[in-house]
Amino acid sequence: MIKPDAVENGHIGGILDKITSAGFKIVAMKYTQLSRRDAQAFYAIHKERPFFGELVDFMTRGPIVSAILEKDNAVEDFRALIGATNPADAAEGTIRKLFATSIAENAVHGSDSDENAAIEGAFHFAGREIF
Repeated sequence: MIKPDAVENGHIGGILDKITSAGFKIVAMKYTQLSRRDAQAFYAIHKERPFFGELVDFMTRGPIVSAILEKDNAVEDFRALIGATNPADAAEGTIRKLFATSIAENAVHGSDSDENAAIEGAFHFAGREIF
């Protein structure tokens, strides 16, 4: 998912270029905006954390680009491509190093497991939207 900060800052094209140049195939993609209810559901795992309210506010403030990517070893490779959550700690050339502005506004979300990737993909896309 390309988050609202990266969309607002005009980084959709640059991020997608990094993704496709790294060998990922985009099998579903949409430009949309999360409702508060959607953001609360998507990030429910964090509901007890002190930053949950700010996270929901951030994720609902503007449009996002959601996508499903395919590649051998996709989750691990994408996590490496996006870099550390805090862009100050992210490796040179990673998406977050290039496009994120802070730990809170870190440009992209990537699934942390194959199981969560399937759940998150189903959250954003109906079966007929995946190619």
